[in-house]
Amino acid sequence: MDTLLIAFDSTQQALRAEMLLEYADIEIDICPTPKEITAGCALSIAFPSEEIIQVKQIILSEHVEIRGLFEKTPDGYEQIS
Repeated sequence: MDTLLIAFDSTQQALRAEMLLEYADIEIDICPTPKEITAGCALSIAFPSEEIIQVKQIILSEHVEIRGLFEKTPDGYEQIS
């Protein structure tokens, strides 16, 4: 199962997203933001790639500010949106 990563510019937005995604019953994992991703927040949220549509809907409808969505590649992380 592929996992995707949401990176944030603020801890407040990361914690807000965590609450919203958990409320939506999406399996998430809070993890340190990888060094390759330049973000203002040390926390990222990993989630299963098959949940991307629901995750994007929540981020948009709740106006959560994110740095971006990232996918792990053999060379590190690639921004997908």
